[in-house]
Amino acid sequence: MVKSISCKDAGKDCNWSASTESVEELMSLVTEHVLVKHKEIELNSENIANIKSLIKED
Repeated sequence: MVKSISCKDAGKDCNWSASTESVEELMSLVTEHVLVKHKEIELNSENIANIKSLIKED
């Protein structure tokens, strides 16, 4: 089952999105994107949990 997420899911004005086969791979892509494009977001355990709750399974 494909997992996907986009910045729009989090209410951000950003067109980035990603889809992968695993949550781990998807979170790696999310982390990379946040560190480059959304430096204002701290990747603490609470924010990571919130991001994971936005993942859709297709």
